[in-house]
Amino acid sequence: MGALPPVIEGGLGRPRIGIGGISIESSTFSPHISGDDAFTVRTGEGLRRYYPFLDEGRELADAAEWVPLTHGRSLPGGAVDPATYNRMKTAIVDGIREQGPFDGFFFDIHGAMSVVGIDDAEGDLASAVREALGPDTLVSTSMDLHGNVSEVLRDAVDLLTCYRMAPHEDWLNTKERAVWNLLVRLRGEHGGDPHLRRPLVAWVPVPVLLPGEKTSTRLEPARGIYAELPGIEALPGVVDASVWIGYAWADEPRCQAYVVVTGDDREVITREAERIARMFWEARADFVFVAETGSLEEALAEALAPDAEHPYLISDSGDNPTAGGAGDVTWTLAHLLGHSELTDGSRTTLVASVFDADAVARAVAAGAGATVSLSAGARVDDGPHAPVEITGTVFSVTEGDPDAGTQVVIAVGGLHAIITERRKPFHHLADFRMLGLEPTTAHIVVVKIGYLEPELYDLARGWTLALTPGGVDQDLLRLGHHRLRPGVYPFDPSGTPDLTAVVGRRGDREETTA
Repeated sequence: MGALPPVIEGGLGRPRIGIGGISIESSTFSPHISGDDAFTVRTGEGLRRYYPFLDEGRELADAAEWVPLTHGRSLPGGAVDPATYNRMKTAIVDGIREQGPFDGFFFDIHGAMSVVGIDDAEGDLASAVREALGPDTLVSTSMDLHGNVSEVLRDAVDLLTCYRMAPHEDWLNTKERAVWNLLVRLRGEHGGDPHLRRPLVAWVPVPVLLPGEKTSTRLEPARGIYAELPGIEALPGVVDASVWIGYAWADEPRCQAYVVVTGDDREVITREAERIARMFWEARADFVFVAETGSLEEALAEALAPDAEHPYLISDSGDNPTAGGAGDVTWTLAHLLGHSELTDGSRTTLVASVFDADAVARAVAAGAGATVSLSAGARVDDGPHAPVEITGTVFSVTEGDPDAGTQVVIAVGGLHAIITERRKPFHHLADFRMLGLEPTTAHIVVVKIGYLEPELYDLARGWTLALTPGGVDQDLLRLGHHRLRPGVYPFDPSGTPDLTAVVGRRGDREETTA
């Protein structure tokens, strides 16, 4: 991104910019409901501190008067409770009306929020934000690449960008890019004309819907497609180029892939958006899982093979809480407990995790070292399996985790089952070590995840992505989507899409073709 360009005559040297949004991805196939307790709501200076590039003394911080309003962020989960959504939406809109007007607005969203009773939650939120801001405020939107860019969202904002890495190691850089782009437009050569500050947007929906674990940017063809974007962005007349994979675990008409290129050169942004869309479509059958896949039994056979290297990682992918799974599906844990090779004490297996506040309370009451018999999990999602019965020793009790609350480990021979008070993803070695567990010396580590986050990826000496059941089942065809648009691959493999870009500037929707 580099340094901000100088302010052009007529541009805004210190614009007034509001900040707000809601960030969650939510599976409509999970019975979990994301209510008030799922969200961390930041306001005022607490929200500004969430963005280190706005710290005092940083260039971007000094380039505007920042007015942080309200932002709600949650771990992925089930659809959002309408009352929870409406409270956050109202807080954002009321903040705009009370503290506006604004020259710009940083709209920080995910793109895959589902709200009970609403098909296009981000479109609904963006429309309300736009109405409150008025037509002249420039809006820059930062999104997850697993979001969706509906027509409604596209027409309510001006600048769109999303992550270019999966796993999302560039999440903070993407937010900074969205802010940088916003400031450049406000300072730029279009001067005081709020209409021309808005870039043209070339938007191409691509009727492909794949799980993130098939579209990791560590592998081709996603790696090659995303590698094209910086070069496009550097072309004269281009502001940004982005590709959205779409969100696979919501059954909504907006769910599919999208390519968006923004800028001032109609010919260039149209050409490049259509070119990348064709690349994506032509590669649709080439996307593969980021690891060897198999059933849980096949994964265990690999992990227990005499020549297997350890630690061996198994992704319990169907209940991945960072994709929207409930996080308390017991199907995998129940099967693991039935394997004597894992419970006879001859090897160490770590299993993360299920959440169940009552089971945790019983283990805490018994105390570390006690033998307990517990029924745990499946209080939210009991579709794949009922609550699991565990008899073992309370290996450890750990209190005070900001996400999980109190955590207990129940040892059944060498199998160590982690039970948390609240939902928590396990992505870091410290998540295990704080419980008295050492993942580097374990034989098998089972974690509710799809592709491995960087620390787990580096830990693994072997890895199978197990195709387990749950609200984010990797086998999309067995989930039962029935509300997608016609022709979306692989649900309808016979389609031949029109990949012509829709091109226009917000407010000029008559400019709808290249």
